[in-house]
Amino acid sequence: MRGETPQGDEHGEEQGDHRPDQPAGPSGKTLLIAALVVVALGYFLSVKLHEMGRLQDCVMSGRRNCASAADPSQ
Repeated sequence: MRGETPQGDEHGEEQGDHRPDQPAGPSGKTLLIAALVVVALGYFLSVKLHEMGRLQDCVMSGRRNCASAADPSQ
């Protein structure tokens, strides 16, 4: 049987090489933390883009005090 390789995946690991004490992939906690980080970064980005849009709208309307108008907390 020419060209046959031992049974396993493309990385050369044999099928019986997986140990039960090692997880096969990321745990649920890891995936939850990653999802929360992505949501937090998305929220931060959307807030910053909204602030920049308000500043651009202010500048395009010809006003000169746009720095204080861009900060809604003041």
